[in-house]
Amino acid sequence: MTRRRSTAALAAGLAAVALGLTACSDDGEEDPVASVSDDTLVVYNAQHEQLTEEWAEAFTEETGIEVVLRNGNDAELGNQLVQEGEDSRADVFLTENSPAMSLVENAGLLTPVDQATLDQVPEQYRPSSGLWTGIAARSTVFVYNPDELTEAELPASIMDLADPAWKGRWGAAPGGADFQAIVSAILELEGPDATSQWLEAMEENVTVYQNNIATMKAVNAGEVPGGVIYHYYWFRDQDGTQENSGNTELHFFGHQDPGAFVSVSGGGVLASSENQDEAQQFLAFLTGTTGQEILGTGYSMEYPVASGVPANPALPTLESLQAPAVDPSTLNSVEVTDLMTDAGLL
Repeated sequence: MTRRRSTAALAAGLAAVALGLTACSDDGEEDPVASVSDDTLVVYNAQHEQLTEEWAEAFTEETGIEVVLRNGNDAELGNQLVQEGEDSRADVFLTENSPAMSLVENAGLLTPVDQATLDQVPEQYRPSSGLWTGIAARSTVFVYNPDELTEAELPASIMDLADPAWKGRWGAAPGGADFQAIVSAILELEGPDATSQWLEAMEENVTVYQNNIATMKAVNAGEVPGGVIYHYYWFRDQDGTQENSGNTELHFFGHQDPGAFVSVSGGGVLASSENQDEAQQFLAFLTGTTGQEILGTGYSMEYPVASGVPANPALPTLESLQAPAVDPSTLNSVEVTDLMTDAGLL
């Protein structure tokens, strides 16, 4: 099949519900997915846009295969794929966290990943089903202001944040896919009753912020003593101006605690794709040495999970995090949403 080379194109202005392929973005421009040729690889991308642009451009440079990105968040694109079903134009789905990928997997929309690609990724960073694979990882951390909390006062477990002593003393962004993935790990490890009780206590104790960055900024400014975020927001800011993290430190829960959860970013091929070979090549590229080096040496500060590529040296090693063992395909975004809604957090 003859293909023309191109850099990745972006789609903008997606609504939370599925859009038709003739949809327009908010600025009136036609959605680029609507007009792409049949042999263009369409990636529904919930990963960080800059990272996936770099991946797509390098893949095109190496293979000549054109890639178009439709960008959105985990829940938005996962639900869109479920609504579109077999009529979707998507060839590949990339996520920041695994629950959205499990949603699409459970809808029967994914095809098995090539074994050679799976073999590039350690078992703990991919689902047992083999219907998608890990492409990156991020660690749960507790960011804290040492002027407000001593090391002796730090929570030994994320579950301790349900204690009334923590009322008004920690922040989080419960409306985001990142935090909901953390809750999905608590659900898998602790069960629904303990998770429900923890969420009800959280509703009493937590100060709600819009996202991880806002949470970190609040801790840095002394608005709250601590907060639950993913590691890379802190390391990115530390690598830059430190404007939003200069007054903070990180606490890693370790000890296989739910708060030591390492969230796996996923990549899968849609069973309905008419570009199966090219889609599988894309996943093989992401998990191969070049793709993982782009991740490990780039701005993202996420963890490579495949091909033996090391993370940025500023990060603690994945092995040192003592993360709990969680099969990422078991994480249940629907039940988490229900539990968080019942607790008044959504």
